[in-house]
Amino acid sequence: MTKINATITGIGAALPEYILNNEELSKMVDTTDEWIMTRIGIKTRHILKGEGKGSSDLGAEAVNKLLEKTNTKPEDIDLIICATVTPDMPFPATANIISDKVGIKNAFGFDLNAGCSGFLYSLATARMYVESGLYKKVIVVGAEKMSSIVNYQDRTTCPIFGDGAGAVLLEPTTDGSGIQDMILQSDGYGRAHLHMKAGGSVKPATHETVDAREHFIYQEGQPVFKAAVSNMADVSVEIMERNNLTSDDISWLVPHQANMRIIEATAKRMNLPKEKVMINIQEFGNTTAATLPLCIWQWEKQLKKGDNIILATFGAGFTWGSMYLKWGYDGNK
Repeated sequence: MTKINATITGIGAALPEYILNNEELSKMVDTTDEWIMTRIGIKTRHILKGEGKGSSDLGAEAVNKLLEKTNTKPEDIDLIICATVTPDMPFPATANIISDKVGIKNAFGFDLNAGCSGFLYSLATARMYVESGLYKKVIVVGAEKMSSIVNYQDRTTCPIFGDGAGAVLLEPTTDGSGIQDMILQSDGYGRAHLHMKAGGSVKPATHETVDAREHFIYQEGQPVFKAAVSNMADVSVEIMERNNLTSDDISWLVPHQANMRIIEATAKRMNLPKEKVMINIQEFGNTTAATLPLCIWQWEKQLKKGDNIILATFGAGFTWGSMYLKWGYDGNK
């Protein structure tokens, strides 16, 4: 029996119009362009403006563009998974809100929160539904309004994050392309170093938690950086070795866009030249669950059918992982 793989057949993206550059940011908090570029590597980030605008607005725009590009009807979608740490609201799921906004009526949907690893975890989950034969068309969307949980008085975190969304269509194939292998890992010890202090069931919102600015990202930079460098690089090398891949075999590395030094360390461990690494952190910042699809979207025209691609990520939790896939179509057509 011919093996069914889940393959990406199209991609769409959405970015807010407003761009926050380092010069403007330096007027809001004690920082400089040189400090940000040296330590993180970010020049600009897109910020969603407008009352009542949330992650679903970015997600819906990305999904609409995906549907149009792939000539897919909303009613033909079987499942939509939204990777996000900034849902519109605790419930209902942002996936369901996106479905309503784009006219998806015959699917079920849910959100998946794995920090910055959310898109990769969601792609891995969607893979199972497709390979099982149960579903033919599955959308995975990473959508984030990170500006809604960023403390613009905290110079250590506010330069890092931006808003955006990316969505892919996953379909079955028997041509050998698609997702080949994946390694997903997590370790809950990392929760102490990267989290939001209030707003959950342990510490519900009060005047005191709001006044203390506890509904924003809390991050201890050094332990997060150290764990990200080692784990993202280790898991990327592991998936290469497990599939007998050399650096010559790999067409592209798609790394999570958290920090330029982390990206460079991962590529170095994989023995990959910079020309094979998708990097747009300087332009978009860390859009959390949207970083991987935004990279693929931006490089789509350079991708060729059969390209060996490694996706690698690291996020709060701690969560991390890698995925090996063979690209399913020529992006320039």
